[in-house]
Formats: sequence, C-alpha cells, structure tokens
Amino acid sequence: MIKRRVVVEESNILLTTDMENLDLAKFVIKERSLLKRYIHSHPEFLCSLEPLKVEIAPQIVNEMAYASNLASVGPMAAVAGTISQLCLNYLLKQGSRYSIVDNGGDVALKVNKDVTVGLFAGGSSLSGRLGFKVKHSLTPLGICTSSGTVGHSLSFGRSDSVTVFAAKASVADALATALGNYAQGEEDGDAVQNCLSRAEELRDHFRGMVVIVGESAGTIGKIPKMVETSKKVVLEDLFELY
Repeated sequence: MIKRRVVVEESNILLTTDMENLDLAKFVIKERSLLKRYIHSHPEFLCSLEPLKVEIAPQIVNEMAYASNLASVGPMAAVAGTISQLCLNYLLKQGSRYSIVDNGGDVALKVNKDVTVGLFAGGSSLSGRLGFKVKHSLTPLGICTSSGTVGHSLSFGRSDSVTVFAAKASVADALATALGNYAQGEEDGDAVQNCLSRAEELRDHFRGMVVIVGESAGTIGKIPKMVETSKKVVLEDLFELY
C-alpha cells in the first residue's frame, strides 16, 4: 500500500492507494487548471453564495454546480470534495481496488477492507475520541466535514463539525457546508437541533450526518458504526484513516 502527500496550491491531499507509479499531482494540476480557466471567463463562479446555472463547462465545474444546486450553496462550497471525488474516479479507472483520497478532511474512498475514520471536531471534548467504522461494502463513499470553528471555510454557523456521508464527496462537501450554516443558537443544543431540522429537509441527498457543537451532538440518517478511537486525531491529520 502506498501512502503519500500530494500538494498542489490549495489542494492538500493525503493519498492511500494500491496503485503504483501514478502521477496524481499531474491530474490535480489539470483539473485545477480547467477550473481556473472557467472562473476566468465566469468570475461569478468564484464568489457566488448561491447556486449558478452552468451550460458548457468542464466536468469539475459541472460536478461543483450540481452539488451546490442540491445544497443551495455557492459552487465553491464543493470544490475540495469535488477534487477528491475526481481523483478517486481517476484511480478507479486505472484499476484501483483500494484508494482513499483525503483532501484536507474531504474524503472520497473505495476500499476492499473495512477502515476506521477518526473525527476532529475543534475544541469539543468529543474531538479525537470518536471514529466511524466504514464497511468496505458501503464504498465508494464521500465523507466530508464543515466547521464554523476550525479552518478557513466560510460558515455562518458555529458547529465544531458537521460530517456528511454521501454517495459522492462533491455532494457531501456542499451539504456539510449548507448544514453547518444552520448550526445557530445561543445554546449548543439549540444549534444542533437547528442543524438537524435543516438536514431533515435535505435527507434525500445524503446517507447520514453527524453534527457536534461543543458538548452536544446529533445524528440523522444511516451513519457508519461509531467507535472510540485509540489514535489521537489532530488538526494536521484531519480524517486520517487507519
């Protein structure tokens, strides 16, 4: 099994795969170039906080637009998850049976054995103590997290983490952002409940979701079995799989 870091501008990918001699960096550079060229001619795609209609565009743009439309957020909310998803698709086309693409916590994976995903949730006491046992039969799968307290992503909520499990990482990324925006309320429990209420309205588009705000947490849908993790998860290892 090969494990390496692939860094291309803002894309910071931890790749675990059974494929040798594949230049994933070259693939990421190509996809990012296609996106940048599209943004150059459609600058609204970069800054819009609402879904945009896309006509003739590269696949990366179409994937982002589709996911953002489902979640009712701007297309850039899905960029990290979309890159993860496209990388996974590329690896699978090359014949991979085990690949995990972790783009700064936005994960796309297809594996042939069960894996455990550790959860980082900022300053919550639950951070680094919980994980998810992902059965290989449930993959391919997208697992993406948004936070109002960790990282540089724009969020209008105050969740420590909103983790979404969906068929595609592009969709999971957009939905995590959208649901995180609803984690609002003076009390932690209120913020969790508001997030869950919005998740119920979007239930058809994902498999399961977990929200953590401080010492309060909630789930909706079907999530992998939650387990205690023996490996401490830190910010530099967001969604490290082991």
